[in-house]
Amino acid sequence: MPQDIIIKITDRNGVLHEVQAPTDMNLNVMELIRMYELAEEGTVGVCGGMAMCASCQCYVLNDVLKSERNDDEEAMLLDAYHVKSNSRLGCQIPITEEIDGLELEIAPEQ
Repeated sequence: MPQDIIIKITDRNGVLHEVQAPTDMNLNVMELIRMYELAEEGTVGVCGGMAMCASCQCYVLNDVLKSERNDDEEAMLLDAYHVKSNSRLGCQIPITEEIDGLELEIAPEQ
């Protein structure tokens, strides 16, 4: 039976938010950030989650996330600002039970 998981997200002002994320709605991290209004409206998910911008870039702060960047994500991050070795696009991280306890920081605005 699907359940909600907990994800910790530090916003662009340095404030830590512990949010519940439903695993049964086919959401991704970018949509979760928008749902909880953790970034200024219009600054996250500009491309609608198609990996065609880097407005949803996040830094993964722990080792809960096991998936690697896909080719589209890798290509987008090559041209993005503020990229670090732990950068991921939030739109490319699906909300699943496997990422319970994930800790992220939203990257500075592009």
